[in-house]
Amino acid sequence: MQPLLNVDSALAKILADMKTLPAETVSLPEAHNRVIAEDIVSPIDLPPFHNSAMDGYAIHYEDSVDADPANPVTLSVAMDILAGSAPAARLEPGQAARIMTGAPVPAGATAVIPVEDTDDDWSKDENSPLPASARLHRPLAPGENIRRAGENIAAGATVMAAGAVIGPAEIGMLAGIGCRRVDVIRQPKVAILSSGDELVDIYDDLTPGKIRDTNGYTLAGLIRQAGGIPIRLPIAKDTLDSIRALYRRALEINPDLLISTAGVSVGAADLVKGVMNELGDIDFWRINMRPGKPLAYGTIQGLPFFGLPGNPVSTMVTFEVLVKPALAKIAGRPFKQQTVKAIAAGALKSDGRRSYNRVILSQENGRIMAGTTGIQSSGALMSMVKADGLAIIPEGTTDVPPGSELDVILLRELDW
Repeated sequence: MQPLLNVDSALAKILADMKTLPAETVSLPEAHNRVIAEDIVSPIDLPPFHNSAMDGYAIHYEDSVDADPANPVTLSVAMDILAGSAPAARLEPGQAARIMTGAPVPAGATAVIPVEDTDDDWSKDENSPLPASARLHRPLAPGENIRRAGENIAAGATVMAAGAVIGPAEIGMLAGIGCRRVDVIRQPKVAILSSGDELVDIYDDLTPGKIRDTNGYTLAGLIRQAGGIPIRLPIAKDTLDSIRALYRRALEINPDLLISTAGVSVGAADLVKGVMNELGDIDFWRINMRPGKPLAYGTIQGLPFFGLPGNPVSTMVTFEVLVKPALAKIAGRPFKQQTVKAIAAGALKSDGRRSYNRVILSQENGRIMAGTTGIQSSGALMSMVKADGLAIIPEGTTDVPPGSELDVILLRELDW
């Protein structure tokens, strides 16, 4: 029997095989959480003009140098500038222009004094009559309360680089520069294949000897979370014709990746393995990890294929460790596994393989503590529901005493 394959070696081979998908063009509202395919350059300055950061008065800052509360400076009010307007006249020394937040600063103006630093109180009513004069109670610095054209982004500058993920702030920036459509990496379509006479869908009755197909739904959630498009197919029976039909149907939908569960462990029925080899070039690996030792990997008609173990926790752990990074590369997404250092709150056990123990994280005296979720069986899906992360017990270690420091892969954001 071949020795167990190292986890890192398995992942390196998988990633070397993965190719990023081509780009597609989508509308800006559809671009949220998508990966930019090419650098986006701004065609304009943003803001496109000097504008006021305050409700107040645009002035020549030199006119304010002697102003203080005891000796205010009085300027004549020459114009009223609303947001959305475009002042045509130039502001001369000794003049002030009443101006609203976001309104263009008139030519000649070099600062804006907030209305609360004047004698005026029109901020409570924008429709109040334009006063003949304004009295300033403090001096201003050059450029104070003026947002300069292009200070956010200058024309010709790169707004976002290829590979960036578009979030709400990025959507806003792209809207600001008038970007209606965006070139993004196409989302990978992932076919999910389940087979087994014991499996029933959630819409079917649970009769004696039957179990729900949890893996199909779990994988759909994991794929969606990773930026892919999951496609669940009907459950195949344990017959060669049914399994072959399932795989052929999966290929007909033209996916970018295929994932199956079960049928890859030692002693399992050879039907799934037979169909895998019949349609593709599949390696069967025994990986030095727990849970999740048996794994099939390769291609089916040129498409990447993963045959994951059937136990629910094994399915989730092998997806997290091996499939998620591969899917990120296909989707063009930046990927860095989020880990923290944590202290074992109690003793942890392993069989010597690299183990991924489900743990609950907490804070204690400024340290992150990792406590077990309880039973670590690969069939105990509830352990993943409870888990904040996967504590990694290195190869060759069987006993982890309390107080030991471990790397923990985060499965969720911590709320403390």
